[in-house]
Amino acid sequence: MELIDILTLLGIIMAGVSLVVVLIVFLKFTRQALKGVPHINRQPIPKRKIIKKEIPMSKEAREGVTFNDIFMFMIAVPLVLLWVGFAGFVIHTGLNNSAVLENIEAYTTLIAILGGPALLIIKDALDVWKQEQAEKTAFYKVKAQSVIDYNDTVLKQAQDIESKAQEQEHKMESKK
Repeated sequence: MELIDILTLLGIIMAGVSLVVVLIVFLKFTRQALKGVPHINRQPIPKRKIIKKEIPMSKEAREGVTFNDIFMFMIAVPLVLLWVGFAGFVIHTGLNNSAVLENIEAYTTLIAILGGPALLIIKDALDVWKQEQAEKTAFYKVKAQSVIDYNDTVLKQAQDIESKAQEQEHKMESKK
């Protein structure tokens, strides 16, 4: 199987995957939009009281799946993997096959076309990571400062207690 046949097959597969993703997103938004619309010729269903036990959850767990999550896992991740995989494949094949080197301009153009969005996605992912790291650093700075302040307060309190105890001892000695 030639390289161009592999690329054509890969393109068809990616087009099919993207159509499925678009369909899933469309159905999700349609379902969400129609959630509050009353249905014709239906009797309202009486609401039952449901007792739910609240389980403590993190904020991330309560938010559920967002459009950005779907986008990242269905579009962005495969695009970046496709870009890196195709670039590696072209390099590997180019080292072993002179026909690839003859058509290298077409392959580099395809790598560049895939690389533009892939690089933007990677840059955004790195920006999010940097932001999380900055938040962690700020949190640890605040935590360290609070520990320092707590230790200072405990030390001052211990000194105050000791000085009051010494004052009390002096008063007791002077009364004797």
